[in-house]
Amino acid sequence: MKQETINETLRRNVAVLSKHTEDERRMMPSAMQAPLPSVSDVETIVGLIKGIIFTDYFHRRQPDEQLRSYQIGVSMEELYRLLRQQIARGLQFCDECQEDDVLATGERLALRFIDQLPEIKRLLYTDVQAMFDNDPAAQTFGEVIFCYPVVDTMVHYRIAHCLHQMEVPVIPRIITEQAHSKTGIDIHPGAEIGEYFAIDHGTGVVIGETSIIGSHVTLYQGVTLGAKSFKYDEQGNMLNIPRHPIIEDHVTVYSNASILGRITIGHHSVVGGNIWVTNSVPPYSRLQQSKAVDAGFQDGAGI
Repeated sequence: MKQETINETLRRNVAVLSKHTEDERRMMPSAMQAPLPSVSDVETIVGLIKGIIFTDYFHRRQPDEQLRSYQIGVSMEELYRLLRQQIARGLQFCDECQEDDVLATGERLALRFIDQLPEIKRLLYTDVQAMFDNDPAAQTFGEVIFCYPVVDTMVHYRIAHCLHQMEVPVIPRIITEQAHSKTGIDIHPGAEIGEYFAIDHGTGVVIGETSIIGSHVTLYQGVTLGAKSFKYDEQGNMLNIPRHPIIEDHVTVYSNASILGRITIGHHSVVGGNIWVTNSVPPYSRLQQSKAVDAGFQDGAGI
């Protein structure tokens, strides 16, 4: 093919694609001209936090506390720089935010988040403990921290949930979707999850936005904590109201169970695999799949 033909095709499509479409304008946040959030920088933020929380696992071990402090301090300075920038960029999706205010707000929220890191660290170590206690295949805590997808997922979720509580737009979803892409575990940052949380295997787990999960809860692969139906206002707009389950303390949910709607699974209950639960159950319940019935169909008759 002639180079002239190639160049003409490229120029023609560049000219078309350079023009803002109506949909593009409609979906672009506010009138601010600042850059939008950087997915790669957000990923770096999570990596920095993971290195701060599990310092000895993801950095060179420093038995001297001063060297350890220096190592964490370097990461913390970089974390603050990136975090304030990305929060400010995310605030462009806030209709009430003014361009002059987003940088100052980004700085304030970044510092507020950093003040929450000790609590995030405490919660993550309870999650590691829960995973170790629930899986006889785990030989060491190092195996859990290095290898188990739930740890990576919970690092992302605990960070995202904290930012979500601060009402930071967009950034929390970017963080949890990065974990979703890597592990197959989908946790909305708005979900509330207590301490000592474990997911065994994990692939296909879905936890919806308004889910509330207590402490010492264990889920297995394929579990869905979802909505059963949606409500709409008079204009036909979907209402964002509590629509996902409440799972109380010390509950175990086995693989591929679907718990749907704003129902409560009472504490110390066990939900068996491959069942749908759409009604609340009291504490100490045991839910199991019904026994299979052979209906004796032949050649598709009766189906």
